[in-house]
Amino acid sequence: METRIAQIGIIVEKGGSVEAMNQLLHTYGEYIVGRMGIPYRKRNISVISIIIDAPNDVISALSGKLGMLDHIKSKTLYANV
Repeated sequence: METRIAQIGIIVEKGGSVEAMNQLLHTYGEYIVGRMGIPYRKRNISVISIIIDAPNDVISALSGKLGMLDHIKSKTLYANV
């Protein structure tokens, strides 16, 4: 099956959904190439970048599930390679 490279940008506004988010990322761990998280203490948020190499439906499923979590915002950027 053909895969795509995508970057999922996540902003965690409050800590209440962090456990659910981490569980989702663990579930999709076989597709995750890398993850970088930066706490921005001045604004009391965390910014996370996920690089994923997966079929389009897997990327969409993960992105959609992340978007349904309270206090978590996410956007996906697809590469053309």
